[in-house]
Amino acid sequence: MDFSWETATFAVIDSFRDTPDHRLREIMESAVRHLHDFVREVKPTMAEWNAAVEFVTALGKTCTETRQEVILFSDVLGVSMMVETLNGQQEGTESTVLGPFHLTESPARALGDSIDLMNGPHPCVVSGHVFGSDGIPLAGAEIDVWQCNEEGFYDVQQPDVQPAGNGRGLFHTDAEGRYWFRSVVPSHYPIPTDGPVGALLEKANRHPFRPAHVHFIVRAEGHEEVTTHAFVRNSPYVESDAVFAVKRSLLTDFAVQCDAATARRFGVAAPFTHAKVDFVLQKKP
Repeated sequence: MDFSWETATFAVIDSFRDTPDHRLREIMESAVRHLHDFVREVKPTMAEWNAAVEFVTALGKTCTETRQEVILFSDVLGVSMMVETLNGQQEGTESTVLGPFHLTESPARALGDSIDLMNGPHPCVVSGHVFGSDGIPLAGAEIDVWQCNEEGFYDVQQPDVQPAGNGRGLFHTDAEGRYWFRSVVPSHYPIPTDGPVGALLEKANRHPFRPAHVHFIVRAEGHEEVTTHAFVRNSPYVESDAVFAVKRSLLTDFAVQCDAATARRFGVAAPFTHAKVDFVLQKKP
């Protein structure tokens, strides 16, 4: 063929015409159209194109078993939130991003266990229920939890400081759909800035901070899985999350409790911080 500005898009799309997987063909045809339109609009120089290639290459090179720079790039562009919102439940608890730190398997823990292996000075209890969208409590629902410590670091970021599994736990609700565990109140924190995503944010004059939050993945047989957060309501950066993940329905009160009887029930000393987080799962069709 005689490649030209006018014929390029049609030629590339046509090259996918025999793709056996129809969904893959649909995706590739759309990707080609949009990417070619992007090039026509931006008209990158060769130097700019080479810089883009180097950036994508650096994303891959920065990824390790405990770091996912490509997800981070998707997060700061708001793409992760778009995909989560598109695929989220139509009813029940709203979803939000997985984030780049769900990289290790959470250890199984019993209800009431602490996920704070560092014995932080400011105990926190997170408790609640898992319900179906019909309001019936879901016994045996699985709750995968992970969070940063009080200084804003995940265990995988500080392998020489935090024991593996710190801030992580896999729980199952009791016969009444209840769960509870002990932890610490997480801090707001910056996403990793020592890689290509951090360099991009610096050039764009964007801050890298996320508001304080606890991550959850909640699953129950016959129901849709939800990936979500409980955001500390009064945390800095709630209004300007670097990865655009805040939803109003996910803002949660982390309130100081001084009642000694309640503290004993949860196995902590008063005063302690308590967050009540319920989840509602939509039934699968």
